[in-house]
Amino acid sequence: MTSPLLDDLLTEHQLAAELGRNPRTLKRWRDLRQGPAHTTIGRAIYYRRDAIRQWLISREVQPAIAG
Repeated sequence: MTSPLLDDLLTEHQLAAELGRNPRTLKRWRDLRQGPAHTTIGRAIYYRRDAIRQWLISREVQPAIAG
């Protein structure tokens, strides 16, 4: 059973599964400071859903306009 305090957090493995990526990819993104913001508690790494959404939005690319 999880704590209500952690309800809005995903573990590294949960996020990797949702994004279809390997957890090593998330580690590489953290090392390069390219991934979503995260929180470390001991050795455990957590990602807030809101931080993930903000990161995804920041990566949006507008389509080129033909003309």
